[in-house]
Amino acid sequence: MKTAVISGGNGGLGRALAAGLEAQGWHTVLMDRNTAGLQATASRTPVPVDLTDTAALQRAAAQVIATRPSIDLVIYNAGVSQIGPFAESDPASHRKVFEINYFAAVEMARAFLLPLRQSRGTHLAISSVAGFAPLHHRTAYAGSKHALQGFFASLRSEEAAHGVRCQIAAPSFVATNIGQAEQGGDGIVRPGSAPDGIDYMTPEDAAAVILKGLARGRDFIPVGRVAALAALVMRASPGLYQRLMRRKIATGRTDG
Repeated sequence: MKTAVISGGNGGLGRALAAGLEAQGWHTVLMDRNTAGLQATASRTPVPVDLTDTAALQRAAAQVIATRPSIDLVIYNAGVSQIGPFAESDPASHRKVFEINYFAAVEMARAFLLPLRQSRGTHLAISSVAGFAPLHHRTAYAGSKHALQGFFASLRSEEAAHGVRCQIAAPSFVATNIGQAEQGGDGIVRPGSAPDGIDYMTPEDAAAVILKGLARGRDFIPVGRVAALAALVMRASPGLYQRLMRRKIATGRTDG
């Protein structure tokens, strides 16, 4: 039985990805700071860990590696967003977004690098439309996702020699926490809780697209109509994308 490790495994998308993989015969290891509600089964192992605590992450990864016959897929899904103007943000919150969205993923990749080489497995980074395009009132989030995407796209050439794939999925707006933002004074919110999103997808629909792209070996997987269109427009005319994005996000319009 192949093993997939999923960070942010207790979130809506993490659970949906796990369910989809388990239906295909995989064992999933769901790593999350809070694993309440996740039950250990023959096909699922919850692992509570603060991914921003590098020592704790290394210990958890070592335990997973020791107990599973192979590590075949690591999905970097954990993340937060931050909504608000840059002028009203502070350095600490900006760094916090990067710690969760970028640095935790980098250290997780480091922890599972050798096991994935041994299995000739796959790194799958869950980026965002904000990983390749600008997004209004999301400077820290977009910056962290650009960094995440740049890291795994660059790692791809290094790991290809070991038979390891590095794939990137870029969802648009996935409705995982609508009405449950839990926004603090620093503007940081739970993923999938943005009230200004466009054309929301369910976690199950997003997971289905991601897993289909994974199976097809696609290096880049746009997830949802908005992501696919954004990728096309960004390549053709970044200026046009900026105008369309400001029209729909900054002004709150959802019409054509």
